[in-house]
Amino acid sequence: MRHTVTHAPQFYVTAPQPCPYLHGRAERKLFTALTGDSANELNNALSRQGFRRSQNVLYRPSCESCVACMSARIRVAEFTPSRSQRRIQRKNAGLRRLATSAWATEEQYELFRRYLDERHADGGMADMDIFEFAAMIEETPVRTRVIEYRLTEPGCRPSQDDQLVAVCLTDVLDDGLSLVYSFYDPAFEASSLGTHVILDHVDLARSAGLPFIYLGYWVPGSRKMEYKSRFSALEIYKGGVWQPIGDPQQHNSDIHPLSIDPIVEQVARITLPQRPR
Repeated sequence: MRHTVTHAPQFYVTAPQPCPYLHGRAERKLFTALTGDSANELNNALSRQGFRRSQNVLYRPSCESCVACMSARIRVAEFTPSRSQRRIQRKNAGLRRLATSAWATEEQYELFRRYLDERHADGGMADMDIFEFAAMIEETPVRTRVIEYRLTEPGCRPSQDDQLVAVCLTDVLDDGLSLVYSFYDPAFEASSLGTHVILDHVDLARSAGLPFIYLGYWVPGSRKMEYKSRFSALEIYKGGVWQPIGDPQQHNSDIHPLSIDPIVEQVARITLPQRPR
């Protein structure tokens, strides 16, 4: 179904599908196309309102009877790594970051396949072939980088010949970095590479003077998303505003269906970037 407001992008809503995070629930998404000269501005504006990017689409959960999915971001200036996160940083001291353009490689795809086969063999991406992988990486109308992490010998300069162990597809927003999708070598699971990638992006954002790291959705009650609540200075987009997460246990994922606003009202409250006069 399509929903529009005057002088705005067209918004659509998907049909309900099984929720990948909470068993027995259904998910529905509100989405719009991300195209044209104003794509960066739209990506910036909607990311601040809980939307995420997937290729040339921006989407936000808009379920009929649940508001469990909440966008999460780290306030970079206030972030302090925990003792365990500092251990992860030391453990991965031999990794070096290489920022490249949004261009897919066979090496990345091979790593991606090993990651899926080990960690998400029954997930929605399990059957993704190399062409679909390339589309995920390359079909972006906004400022996007592929951040590679390679195992480098001490004292040597990072090189494309070093072993690739992790990859993150990252959007560069005007107020932060948005981690669109990341994957890593399952043989290095003990190194907590997923956490390391986030910690390194905090350092990258701090050096660039960017205030936020956008982590995607946090879902209370979902074991898949529990790790996000372990980062300090974390805030969530709830009730139309960003607020500190506080005690994660206090966020109740249940809500009466009559308490959820109709789609047309949700769309009407979206703030869009100013059009040039």
